[in-house]
Amino acid sequence: MEIDNEVYDRLGDGWWDEDNLLNALQGSFTSGRFAYFREILERLGREPLGLRVLDIGCGGGFMAEEFARLGCRVVGIDPSPVSIRAARRHAASAGLHIDYFVASGERLPLRDSTFDVACCCDVLEHVSDLELVISQTARVLTGDGVYLFDTINRTRASSLLVIKVMQEWRLTRFIDTPLHVWDLFVTPGELALVLQRHGMQLDEITGLGPRTTKFGALMDFAQFRRGRVTYGELSRRMNVGQVKRTGISYMGFATKSA
Repeated sequence: MEIDNEVYDRLGDGWWDEDNLLNALQGSFTSGRFAYFREILERLGREPLGLRVLDIGCGGGFMAEEFARLGCRVVGIDPSPVSIRAARRHAASAGLHIDYFVASGERLPLRDSTFDVACCCDVLEHVSDLELVISQTARVLTGDGVYLFDTINRTRASSLLVIKVMQEWRLTRFIDTPLHVWDLFVTPGELALVLQRHGMQLDEITGLGPRTTKFGALMDFAQFRRGRVTYGELSRRMNVGQVKRTGISYMGFATKSA
């Protein structure tokens, strides 16, 4: 089965629409990830104001806008022209200056050593050439650059939840297309080796997942299935953020090696 990355062109005009599937990645996902990423920058002593940030696979601009609000100089790239159009439109309505371009992580149209930070969320599990994406990312980072990321782990748990429950089982699926393919999921060990080959060191990983109770999650999902809760609201109720478990999704950071 091949992954359907064209879904971002079909649905990409509505990234900021609460009733759009893609808006589930806003909800609590954006705030949960960004809280962790900001903590990492603080831990590393990186003052956000003026930081040059590249958002790889920016989609509708959820993470790019968070960095821009901190005073970072942000560039967002995504292979979907529909998503880039939505990102530009929303940034303009919010009064934020973000440079958006249609491009892929495999071929970044950017100069070497240009960015202090590269952010890559919901991307690595969608690419066909992980090696090339990491190589390009390392190339555009400065000598002390920071790589912030999250992705889906390739485990039995992710196969059950992300593939079976969320995509294949009729009573529980969110979408009728292969948004994810299990073979493209990346284990932390594999990612560490790829990063190392391209001059980056994996410094830390931590789990990314819902922090609501199992009972609460079931009740919220039941309301969602009845049409009483939007994708965005369901995501907020999940309270996604940093967790101990890395068996399904994980996030972390890497730095350029000396």
